[in-house]
Amino acid sequence: MEKIGIFLAEGYEEIEALTVADICRRCGLDVSLVSITEERMVKSSHNVAVQADLCLSEADFGTYDMLVLPGGMPGTKNLEACGKLMEQVDAFYAAGKYIAAICAAPSIFGHRGILRGRNACSYPGFESHLEGARVTEGPVEVSDHVITSRGMGTAIDFALVIAGVFCGREKAEETAEAVVYRK
Repeated sequence: MEKIGIFLAEGYEEIEALTVADICRRCGLDVSLVSITEERMVKSSHNVAVQADLCLSEADFGTYDMLVLPGGMPGTKNLEACGKLMEQVDAFYAAGKYIAAICAAPSIFGHRGILRGRNACSYPGFESHLEGARVTEGPVEVSDHVITSRGMGTAIDFALVIAGVFCGREKAEETAEAVVYRK
């Protein structure tokens, strides 16, 4: 079974993180919410406290098939400041393994040179951080093994694309119908 790690930093956007967790779990994927600190309880940018499944020091990156970075502020900055996580983002990218980011978090990929020559999108106002990308206003952009999305309003689209990567488009569409999602 494919395994996805969703990384939570203080100030993350809760809808972006939890929508991916929910949709992917409904599709039967193994999803871990991972706190980037040694505290499992992580507060979102709107002071919603969520208990992560594990802490970064407990994460076995060798078991993950995808890393997901939710946006939000200051969550995005806190993710980018986490050296161990950034090493893994770089390693996953170099190995051709899936990485995904939504809202402000695609800026992290831009800063790391990951978006050069790729279609990418982000929260409005962060486009200048998508260094080297062909910036779009699409809800989700998939460029090989790099997935980006625009924000809370595109979280379901983002989650369904991620689920579709591992479960297939048909299963993702069945899940969309089951949660009464309409484009």
